Amino acid sequence: MRGVWTAIITPFTESGELDLNSLKKILKDQVDAGITGVIPCGTTGEAPTLSIDEKKTLIQTCIQELKGSSVQVVAGTGSNQTRETVEFSKWASSVGVQGVLLVTPYYNKPSQAGLEEHFKTVASAIDCEVTLYNVPSRTGVSLTAETISRLSKHPRIRSLKEATGNPVFTSEILDQLSKDGGALDILSGDDASYLSLLSVGAVGIISVASNLFPRAMVSLQKAFDEGNMKKALEIHTKYYPLFRDLFIESNPAPIKAAMASLGWCKAQVRLPLAPLQNQNLRKLESSLSECQIVRGHS
Repeated sequence: MRGVWTAIITPFTESGELDLNSLKKILKDQVDAGITGVIPCGTTGEAPTLSIDEKKTLIQTCIQELKGSSVQVVAGTGSNQTRETVEFSKWASSVGVQGVLLVTPYYNKPSQAGLEEHFKTVASAIDCEVTLYNVPSRTGVSLTAETISRLSKHPRIRSLKEATGNPVFTSEILDQLSKDGGALDILSGDDASYLSLLSVGAVGIISVASNLFPRAMVSLQKAFDEGNMKKALEIHTKYYPLFRDLFIESNPAPIKAAMASLGWCKAQVRLPLAPLQNQNLRKLESSLSECQIVRGHS
């Protein structure tokens, strides 16, 4: 699992229902931009507020709309219940996703042994690839480098979304994998540290910002892959104000406000999330102007 993957937003109508028409327009833009893949029902997709039926609708819509394109679908199917995660992951695997993204179980605060058994249990029950998702700022628990290395020995666990934003930890993971003879694709789960993680051995990103400017993110990855660090750094520097301000409040409220400003969808989020506070909205709008974001060209 390499390249630029978009953690796709879930557009809502003003009444709070799924806005599939807006989603389809966003997906078309992702195809046109040359994105590697999309991930519905992750953190950016507001998965904790979605019903199982809504998640299934979103995943099936992505599969249907992207059929015939090169853009792949990896579904966010993780939860803090292993049985529920197994059942939902089996369903997603059966309908044709390329893989599933499994977050570390939140709230329970499992031990490393519990985390290892959770992921192995899910991976052993399905037929598609598994991407681990390490985001301790959201879940309250982090995988260790040693646990990640052991999990890499499972034939279906092939990649890791590393969202601590810490390139030192990425280096630690890669060092442990090397010592143990393991292999795993590591993707940044944090836009601001994307280039930093690439520089120490990551191979891509699962991005929030690529909802808004997918072409720039694809160009950054291409520049790095071609060894053009100057261009990669120029792109990072240009868009850094938005890498920062798209997290000015809890994701995905800022990215939805930004997408709404360009007419992609409503800024609607589901409680307990709330729309951006006015002062933060003004700051985000200033960064959008500074970065010269234009719909369909960024």
